[in-house]
Amino acid sequence: MGFYKFLLAVCFLGLTTYVSLAQNSHRDFLAAHNAARAKVGVGPMTWNHTLQVYTRNYARQRIEDCNMEHSMGPYGENLAEGHETLTAVDSVTMWVGEKPNYDYNSNKCVGGECLHYTQVVWRDSVHLGCARAKCRVDICDL
Repeated sequence: MGFYKFLLAVCFLGLTTYVSLAQNSHRDFLAAHNAARAKVGVGPMTWNHTLQVYTRNYARQRIEDCNMEHSMGPYGENLAEGHETLTAVDSVTMWVGEKPNYDYNSNKCVGGECLHYTQVVWRDSVHLGCARAKCRVDICDL
């Protein structure tokens, strides 16, 4: 059985989104980020078109291989990968799910990965742009 993978690239301090499904609109990405930020007393981010374009262009570069490689660009970013049912909210939920691994007192990860979470709630992240692309990689289960 073959399936497609999705690549979701999210950049902070300027993120972008290119989506076609209602549950994956830029408003969905933004609302999910801002809900997580509100829970820890951090102000909301706003959508940034420049970041949207940057992230969309990078996501398109990954369509052929679907490699989860960071762009090494000037912005902070989170990447998520999933199947066709992965939504904007699912992606943000994955990143925010790292919260138990973050220790506020030491400002460090403890017991696992937390850097995606810290990107979401970082006080200095004020702009957001996200992109979503359907990869052309087929994987077969035999």
